[in-house]
Amino acid sequence: MMRTVEVLLVIIILGAAYVAASSFITLPSPSEVSPVALNRLAFTTLLELDSRYDLSSAVFQTSNITEWGNLQVALSASLPPNMVYNLSVYNVNAASNGAPLYSSVASFSNAANLGVDSDASSYLVASSNVTYRSTPQQISTNGVPVTLYILNCSDTAGWWITGYTPSSLAQSVYSLLSPYFKTTIMVQNTNQLNQLLNGQPLQGESLNNAIVVNSNGEAVPIPSQFSSTNPPDNSYAQYDYHLGQVTRLYNWTWVSIVGWPFYYVTNTGFLSTTQNSWGIYGMNVVGSYGLSAFLEGLDNQLYVYTASSTGAPGVVYLSSQTQSMCNYYGLYPSSYQTSTRALPTSITTQYNLTVTTNLFNTTFDGSPNNPGAVYRHHWTTNINGVNVTNYQGGFFALGMTRIPDIRLAALGILCNYQPVRYSSLYTAEGSNRLVVLQLGIVGGG
Repeated sequence: MMRTVEVLLVIIILGAAYVAASSFITLPSPSEVSPVALNRLAFTTLLELDSRYDLSSAVFQTSNITEWGNLQVALSASLPPNMVYNLSVYNVNAASNGAPLYSSVASFSNAANLGVDSDASSYLVASSNVTYRSTPQQISTNGVPVTLYILNCSDTAGWWITGYTPSSLAQSVYSLLSPYFKTTIMVQNTNQLNQLLNGQPLQGESLNNAIVVNSNGEAVPIPSQFSSTNPPDNSYAQYDYHLGQVTRLYNWTWVSIVGWPFYYVTNTGFLSTTQNSWGIYGMNVVGSYGLSAFLEGLDNQLYVYTASSTGAPGVVYLSSQTQSMCNYYGLYPSSYQTSTRALPTSITTQYNLTVTTNLFNTTFDGSPNNPGAVYRHHWTTNINGVNVTNYQGGFFALGMTRIPDIRLAALGILCNYQPVRYSSLYTAEGSNRLVVLQLGIVGGG
């Protein structure tokens, strides 16, 4: 019994001691135990306000009472009710030494005093008037600007350009490539083309080293002056041979945008009663002989009426180098295409060609083929016992199936010449503003 009484007395004494000690202890407030990170809250609030660019818009319209008022309402709604704030906007300019200069533009607050425990975060916004520009380098050879010719002959027809016309494709080529050339000329008819083939510039431009883009697909414009080049085989292949010779003579790069190059010739004048066996009048079938004839002329071989061949590898893929250049030039064709007119790699040895750009990976199903590549013609001369390789004339063939993606043609030319794009920020004073949000807690000091 005595033991029980003793235990009860001990409990009473300990309890009394605890109560007495507790009366002298001051516990910290919840805010002191778990304080609010005001700078983080301020920054996330600014991000939220600008999630749809509302903040960026409002801080450049501080004189607009509606916009400025809506911003204050949105800010109040974004913060806890016990929060006081001050939002200030500053213009960001640059001193003569490049250092930033800040000048106050406007501010608003919901309290006269934010207390001693306030904190702040800042957020930089840009005006919608700020634009980024890229100035392309103009393509040149040995410092001499290259001329871009686009065949836009009104007296011709196109083939394997389903859904397009030669004129619409020519306009697309112009918009994609003309910024990279000092001189871009639309060849408007076959008479103008004949003038070029005779070595006569159209606008005083340089003929040498030019790029000639054929927007007629598998058909090639033929001037009426070459109507007599039709031999007994009825194919006009000798005209394609002449094109190869001129390409070598002036160091042109001839561009075939789709299909089997030089498969037809077209002129809606003297060929008006001739059709390509598919009901398209103004066009004559040359067949596979046209490509061989062009390459013979490019290589300065004797003209021989010889058939050419192409491969049909099916789905083909842009090379890794090409894909890396897509971002640089802002051209995004599909990374895989269908090729049914790929040129065999054997033409490089047969006609002394060097591949300078492989737009697509070489395929090896059966015989190896290049679905899309830029070729340069070369020959070797011996000078004082030293072999020197010379390059003269080029050919860019895209052996894709119809419908043509003209971005591939533009991308191939750019990948081959690799002009630089000079990026620049076009802006003016006051186009950047700094927003500072300072937060405090009611009763927080």
